Amino acid sequence: MYDAAGRLEREQLVERFLPLVKRLAHHLMARLPPNIQVDDLIQNGMIGLLDAIGRFESGMGAQFETYATQRIRGAMLDGLRETDWVPRGLRQNMRRIEACISRMEQENGRQPSETELAAALEMPLAEYQKLLSEARGHQVFYFEDLVGSGDDAFLERHAGDESADPVKQLENIELMRQLVTGIEQLPEREKLMMALYYEQDLNLREIGEVMGVSESRVCQLHSQAVARLRARIFGIEEVKKGKRGGKNSNG
Repeated sequence: MYDAAGRLEREQLVERFLPLVKRLAHHLMARLPPNIQVDDLIQNGMIGLLDAIGRFESGMGAQFETYATQRIRGAMLDGLRETDWVPRGLRQNMRRIEACISRMEQENGRQPSETELAAALEMPLAEYQKLLSEARGHQVFYFEDLVGSGDDAFLERHAGDESADPVKQLENIELMRQLVTGIEQLPEREKLMMALYYEQDLNLREIGEVMGVSESRVCQLHSQAVARLRARIFGIEEVKKGKRGGKNSNG
C-alpha cells in the first residue's frame, strides 16, 4: 500500500475502499427521504475518501479504514446538510404541530382530530390547513433529526454499521415497528391516503380522485399524517433520552 517513498498508494486505496464508500452510502440511504440520490452520497463519500488518503499518516495511531470511515461519513453528512432545503420557519411550525400531537395523544389516549389541533394551536382551522398545505414535501426524517448533538444523535444510533452491532439491529427493528404501529393508528382517511401514495404509487391528483377530495386536501392529509408519525417516533426518542438522563443523574 506504500510507494517507494513510503507514501500511501492513492490509486490502490481508492480501488480497495470504493466498496466501503458504497456500503456506507447504502446504509445511510435507507434512513433518508426518497429525494436523496445514492449516487450523490457516493460522490460525496469519494471526496471524503480522497481527503482521508491525503491527510492520513501511518503514525497517527489509527488504522486507515477507521480513519477513512470517519472522513467518508463526514463528507456524506456535509453534502446532506447542503441539500436540506426545507425553510427554517416551516420546520419550526411543523415541530409545533408535532409537539401538540404528542402532548394531546398522551393526555387523551387517542389521536387528536384536525379541529382539536387547530384549537390547541390557537388558530382558525383554515389557517391550520394552510400551514399543512405549505408543508408539502415534509418528510418523516430530516438531516437535523439524524445528526443531533453529542452521543444522542439519532443517526449514530440508527444509521451505523448495524451488521457489526446486534444492539443497533434491535434498535432498527424497533424503529420499523414504531413506523408500522404509527401508520396503523392513523385516522382512516390518512391511512388510506398513505397506502395509495406509498403502496399504490398514486400521485396526489389521482389520490384526490379516489378519495373525492382536491389535490390540495390530499397534500394537507399527507403533511398531517407525517406529523403524526414524527410525533410518535421522536416523541419516543425523547422519552428514551429522558430515561437515560434520569439514570445518569441518579448515578
